[in-house]
Amino acid sequence: MHFSSSVIATALLGLASAQKVHVVSVSSTTDKTLLAFSPNNLKADVGDMIQFQFLNGNHSVVQSNFDNPCTPIQAFVKNATGMFSGYMDVAASASTGMIPTYTMEVASNTPLWLYCSQGKHCQSGMVMVVNENTSANETRSLDNYKAAAAKATENLDPSKITPASGGDSTDGTTGGTTSSIPSASATAPAQGLGSVVSVSAWTGLLSIAAALAML
Repeated sequence: MHFSSSVIATALLGLASAQKVHVVSVSSTTDKTLLAFSPNNLKADVGDMIQFQFLNGNHSVVQSNFDNPCTPIQAFVKNATGMFSGYMDVAASASTGMIPTYTMEVASNTPLWLYCSQGKHCQSGMVMVVNENTSANETRSLDNYKAAAAKATENLDPSKITPASGGDSTDGTTGGTTSSIPSASATAPAQGLGSVVSVSAWTGLLSIAAALAML
């Protein structure tokens, strides 16, 4: 059986458009001192993927809730697993020409509050939100979350907290997977929403194309 190149291209485009990946840069390739997620405020649909690309330093991504920045959500929400990328040491991957990534699926359209648990990075403004909803509550904004983070007395990762014994898991908690991509292929948007097909997704699509071409 033979498939034309146009049929293969159409199939690839359909598969590519089915997976929407929002790229978030962690720090910067040009500024080693930058403590920021870029973009730090984005909109994503349920089922979308968010890929954090760690470009410098040794950072993490941790899920909290709005009222308790710089502390993992499982300290306050019973049965919450939350999101924790682990610490990503970019220098350790540099010799292999790769950059570490952490990719998660958006499980809810409710706001997802995130921070870096390294040192005092959270207090220094290394925080972000997915699906901010100030129309429902204007006080629950990224600016107010950042202001509260600046006053936090501690900056914790999940290994340093005791899980909550009360409440319920209603805050859109989620997990993710760790991998790496070639550094030359990293997409690092300075601002706004970065929606791309991830390198791993394109690799899979190209494999499909090769298989179809051989039929």
